[in-house]
Amino acid sequence: MRVNRLIKVAGAAVVAALCLPVALGAQTAQSLGSITLAKSVMADGQPLAAGTYTLRLSADTAAAVVGQPAGSERWVEFVQGGKVKGRELASVVSAADVKAVAKMPPPAAGSAKVQMLKGDEYVRVWVNRGGQNYLVHLTAAK
Repeated sequence: MRVNRLIKVAGAAVVAALCLPVALGAQTAQSLGSITLAKSVMADGQPLAAGTYTLRLSADTAAAVVGQPAGSERWVEFVQGGKVKGRELASVVSAADVKAVAKMPPPAAGSAKVQMLKGDEYVRVWVNRGGQNYLVHLTAAK
């Protein structure tokens, strides 16, 4: 009886230890909010259907760009129904620097906007969250 109890306790500890990294990994993705794409686009070379998505920062890191500070690009995931449907690199621009990069005013703090650009060929998803602006540029699907 005592041996069975020890096995159960030890087994529970192993299961808990195996589950711990998964739980921590899930917490590393930061939600940026929700957006609606009015038309299908291409994200990271893959089609992404029109619809409503939750955007979140990926735990994956982008390769450093020569001449740019670390963290100036981040992978953003498009999540729908709890599943990642696509991802694309976002340019990360501080609130202080955004006026030098964009001609339009940013979305209000804590919100996002989706804009059609250049004759409806490109879509820009612009998120203003936590003092940072995340600019995701997508190609409209044909």
